[in-house]
Order: sequence, then C-alpha cells, then structure tokens
Amino acid sequence: MTETYVPGGGRWRLWEQFALRGPGFPADGVLRLAPDGLAAAADKFGPRDELSGQSWTDFAALFADAAVETAHTLQDIARTPAFREAVAWQNRPVLTSGVAPFLAWRPGVDRRSSMPRQREELVAHYWQRFCVKNDTIGFFGPVGWGRWDSGTAGLAVEPGAGLVAATEVYFASWAIDALAESLAADPELWPWVAPRRVPFVRVSGTEVTVPGRPARPGTAEDAAVLALCDGLRPVAEIGRHLPGVDVPAVLDDLVRRRLVVRRLEVPAGARPERALRAWLEGVGAPGPRQRGLAALDALERGRDRVRAAEGPDALVAALTELEERFVALTETAAHREKSAGTAPCRALVYSDCRRAATATAGRAVRAALAPLDPLLTSAAWLTSELASGVLERAREVYARLAAEGPVDLAAFWFACMPVLHGAARERAEELGREFRSRWEAILAPPPDARRVRLSLADVAGPAAEAFGGARGPGWSAARYLSPDVMVAAEGPDAVARDDFTLVLGELHLAANTLGASLFVHQHQRPEELLDLTGRDHPGPRLLPLLPKEHRSRLSARIRNALVRPEDYYVALVDFTADPARPRTVLSADVAVTEAEDGSLVTVLPDGARFPVVEVFAHVLTTLAMDLFRLLPEEAEHSPRVTVDRLVVARETWRPAVAELDFADEKDEARRFVRARRWRAERDLPRHVFVVLPTETRPFYVDFDSPVYVTILAKALRRAARKDPAARAVVTEMLPTPEQSWLTDDRGRAYTSELRFVAVDEHGRGAADAAAPAGGEGADGTP
Repeated sequence: MTETYVPGGGRWRLWEQFALRGPGFPADGVLRLAPDGLAAAADKFGPRDELSGQSWTDFAALFADAAVETAHTLQDIARTPAFREAVAWQNRPVLTSGVAPFLAWRPGVDRRSSMPRQREELVAHYWQRFCVKNDTIGFFGPVGWGRWDSGTAGLAVEPGAGLVAATEVYFASWAIDALAESLAADPELWPWVAPRRVPFVRVSGTEVTVPGRPARPGTAEDAAVLALCDGLRPVAEIGRHLPGVDVPAVLDDLVRRRLVVRRLEVPAGARPERALRAWLEGVGAPGPRQRGLAALDALERGRDRVRAAEGPDALVAALTELEERFVALTETAAHREKSAGTAPCRALVYSDCRRAATATAGRAVRAALAPLDPLLTSAAWLTSELASGVLERAREVYARLAAEGPVDLAAFWFACMPVLHGAARERAEELGREFRSRWEAILAPPPDARRVRLSLADVAGPAAEAFGGARGPGWSAARYLSPDVMVAAEGPDAVARDDFTLVLGELHLAANTLGASLFVHQHQRPEELLDLTGRDHPGPRLLPLLPKEHRSRLSARIRNALVRPEDYYVALVDFTADPARPRTVLSADVAVTEAEDGSLVTVLPDGARFPVVEVFAHVLTTLAMDLFRLLPEEAEHSPRVTVDRLVVARETWRPAVAELDFADEKDEARRFVRARRWRAERDLPRHVFVVLPTETRPFYVDFDSPVYVTILAKALRRAARKDPAARAVVTEMLPTPEQSWLTDDRGRAYTSELRFVAVDEHGRGAADAAAPAGGEGADGTP
C-alpha cells in the first residue's frame, strides 16, 4: 500500500516500511541514579542562602548517604551481565581497567577518592547511552522495523519474544584488508594478485594521461598491458595474452609510474571475508591456496565463537582469542587507535541485531505528520539550490577544459576539486543561513518565548512562498529525505486514545538512510527494500564509488546496500567494488559533454547517459546533510515550536561555558546545589541532552542526579580549557524517559524513534532522465 502526504498535492510519498530505532536497556534505568528526595532537599537552599550552618551540615550528610546509595546502584548496574557484555563490545579494556576495580571498591567503607568517583562516572556515562540514546548497534541498539497500516488507529506494538530476534557478527573491513595484505606478501600467492588500471588514468592509443598533467607518449607494450589490467587477470594470464612482451617488466614500470595498482584488494561490503575467500579459491596453486584458506578459516572460526558466546566472560574470552589469532596471522595490532581519519569500528568485529518488537503505525500518527510536508519541501529547496550553485561553477570548469579538446570525467572531476572544497562549501553555509532566516520569518517566535504553537495553515502558505520555487531536488539521491520522529506518549494505548505528541529529531537530507548496510542486513527480507528502491527509480542510476571508510560518516555499516544489478558504479578515484561486477566503469573512460538542452551529461562506454550532477552526489549529500536547522543557532535561547501536533524544534539553551561557574566547584554537594540553582534560574527541564565542542556525542544529563551533574561539570571544564568562549548546547529531552511507548514482552519501556523515508515525486522525471538513452544500456539490459 502506498502512503502519501496530504496536503501537498501528493509530492511526498512515504515508504510503507520504516525503521524502529531504540536502545537495548529500559528507559527508566537512568532514573535509578537520582536519589529519592535529594533534589527537593537541595532546592530548600534559596538562590542567596549561604551554604553553611546546621542546615548545610545536615544536607551534606544526606548527600554523603545518597552518594553511597548511588555507588551501590552503579555497582548493581555494573554487575549486570548485559551491561558488561555491552561494554565489552564497546571498549573491552574498560572492563578490566574501570569496571572490575570499581566492583572491588566498598562504598561507605573504603575512602571515596578521585579514582572511585571516576569509575562511577564511567559506568554512569555508558549507562545513559545504553538507556536513552537511540543508537543503532549491537543488542544495546537493535534495529527494529515497522509498517504503515491504515486499518490501525494509532500505534500497535508486537513485542515478540525477548529483546532481540536475530544477531549477526561482522568483520570490520580493515581487519580483512590486513589479512589480505599479509596473505599477498606470500611469494607463492603474489603471482595471483591481479593488477588494475588506476581509475583516473586515460589511455588513448599509446598516450597516457593523468588529470592535471599533459599527455605522455607511451609504448605499444604499455598500452597493451594497461588494457588488460582489469583487476581480474593475474600477471601470468596477461602474459599469455601478450606473447613476446616482458609483462612483469612493463608492469613494474607502470606500477612505479602510479598508473597501475597491484595489490590484493577486497571489495567493500558487509561480508569482506566472502570476497577474500572467493579470490583464494580461484588461486591455481594448491599449496598457497590452502595456506590462505586456512588463515581465513581460523579467523572465521574465531568470529563464530564470538557470535556463539553467551555472557560477558565468554564474550571477552572469545574476543581475546580472536585478537590473538589475528595478531599471529597478520603481525598487525588487533585494535586501531581512534583518529580523525578512521571510521568508528576500530575492533576486529562488530555486532548488529534485529529487534524482536515490531510496530504498526496508523491513521492518527499519519495525520499528525502532516506538518512535515512544508519542512520536506523546504529541504528540497536546499538541495536544489545547492546543486544549482555547484553546477554553475562546474560549467565554468567544463568550458575551460572543453576549449582544449574532449573532456573525460577523470579530468573534469579533479578540475572541480577547488569548487567542491571551496565554493561549494561556502555556498552550502550561505544556504544554511538563508534557510534558517526564512524559517525564522515563517515561525516568527516572539522574543523570550518558551513555547510557540502554530497550525499547519499558519505555516504551509508562507513556506510554499519561501521555498516553493525549487527546480526539482537537484540530484537523484536528493529525492530522498529521512526524518526521525519520536512519539511522546504513556504507552501505545495512549496513542490509540489520541493522547500523544510527535517530535521531529533529525531530518536527513539527500539520503535514504534505510539503505545503509546496518539496516538492510537486519531486515528479514532485504529484497522488499530493493523492490521499494526499484519503484522509486525505474531506470538505472549512476552511483559514484566511495572509499571504504572515512571518519565517522563512511564505513561498511553505513554504506549504501540498496544497489541493484542495473545500476552503474563509476570509480572516480577509489575502486572499492568487485572488479567482476558488470556496469562498473572508470572515470577516465567516461566522457563529459553538453546535451542539446545545454546541460552537462556523462556518457559511459556503453552509451548510457546521466546528468553530470550524479557524479557529485556523495559530495553534495555530505554538504547538505547538516543544513536542516529551522532557527538561528547564534541565539542564546530558542523556543519549542509545535505545528499542530508535531514539535519541529525542541527548546534549546546555548550558555557560554564560562558562565556555568558551578562546574568549577570542587565540593560535590555544593556543586549539585549550585547546578540546580542555575537550572532553576533558567527554568530548564530536569532531563536534557548536552552538546559541547569537546564531546563527540550528545550526552544525557538529569539535574536530579549528582553523578550526571558531575559528568556535566567535568565536560564543561574540558570545554572551557580548550576554548573559554565556547558555548554549550542544552536541549530539552523530549520525549522524557516517562514518555516511552515501546515495550518488550516483559512490559519494560524503551526510548525510541521512527525513521521514515520520504520520496519526492516531483523529482521523478529527472531521475528517469538519468536512465540510458532509449531506456537500455548497450547490452540491452532494461
């Protein structure tokens, strides 16, 4: 059944399926760290009261007793097998260095020095993530699924059995790459490694061209060898095709000149070990083949033991054994250091799980989502304007290159680098400011307002006027918008009674985030997601091949897994696909030309034509993905904005870290009271999330909990040391832990969010135009 938004003329179509994201520990777990009565006792000290005298002595004693109680609670948490298992997946050494000594400490008996306090904070910090962060990883963040059903009134939850329905353990791509590198060092395996031409090296006759350099004459032998360097033929096979040519010598020269790559490369994917096994099984020498397969078998057995491990001790033992085997086989460290250039998965393996609970959303939820329509339309304006600005500059690059002769995609891509890393970034920032300015004018929050309530009728007309002139989404991937929506309700029954509020979290621009590997591979029937993709894109797409990983936004887990056989890959710089995959082309073999309507198009070797903007898709998505902000971020305070029943912006405060002087208070009891005074002065809610320049992720703070106030204070001090002018971003937690509707089969409630996929039907024509001329490739594939 197809679901569409109204009003909006049917522009936005929702996928029938959505993801159900949530942690693996009940939401009320964090409430255990707020001692009963302590906050009320602290609030008896007025803003000008001296923290001294008998009343203070009594409170300090109460606080000390509460500290012992909290320490015991944290130890109970830390003893829980599920908690220790989750920590083992996240950072196993912490179990030995932090959790074990914390459990050996005796609260109320042993001295409460700085080290036990740090360990308390360590456990509490992990606990908030496991209880109230809607992450997606392992059993402590399992992937759930849901569907629309117009026959359902509100939200229905089928809890299933237990928390997790299925678990799988995957190798990190870097780990299999390390094994491949070590195997390729075997002199007897090395001859079976197939060389390949670098994607941006163009061969025309005997001339070889690298972008930015003049063409260099080569020899007929160079050209003949280059033509066969396809990543499939080993050196011996190339030699059989070229009798009389000293292929090894020519190849060595081509590698030296960086025209050819000769190394064992494992294609990107969720199962890199399978690709490595397929290569090993194709090795014609029995001895080295068996040695390579034995090494891979050893790692896979270790992975299987990790998957079968039950409980934290067994998991730690299995992970340790796997790492020892890996080090012995590869002579490589089994854990990568965190750096700006590495993706999040630094361990050898990671786990992803499918949640047992499933959800069905019905009429009331869908009706409450109506205010998304103008938001999605405004997001399409962003991507359209961004693409237009980049293409305008790209046309200037093309005109300059075309004046010198035919233009290939490799030369065009490299010549556009200054645009993509300079003018495009500037344009994106400019558009972000303009976007926020226009929305501020539409929402018109009064000065000092805490709550702004509007109707869809108040917003729809001005939004259409401000953003309705977009010329399509900009590029085919920009037809997708992925909103995260939370439901604030006292359980699914409350939603059925129409007693709920929707809260917009992030709105992911220019990306179908459900296409990420971590979602697709935790779906019972991934082919259903591919079918939905086919409905959105009836013709082939042109997809740029991406590096295997880069920082936090590109890794095997978030790589697009909804790629169909009819889609084309183009390798711009990195070649990370299976070289045997059909419809994978090198940038140097693709022409860039001007179409009859004046637009720039790419022409593939088989004659397929696509708008040149598709080549920039990933760069444009990266530039656009953080632009959706409805209100200026410079304001010290932003109100909660609600349109009908959808909260489109949560209340947010942005105090200077230097202003929060309670963070410098050394005495814990005084710090707690002063933090609560500051909260009362600003009238902040009890539960918030905080973002700081020095912290990699938002973290939860409960102002009724001394341990979370301490975590906040330490984070503020770190930020102030790095930049005294830095600001904290404090956002109300909405829904609160008490407003969690997702339950398991034992009735325990979890925080959650629904991740939808919206498709822009106005961009469908542009996407269809991206198909090869005549609707077919040269091979006749539809």
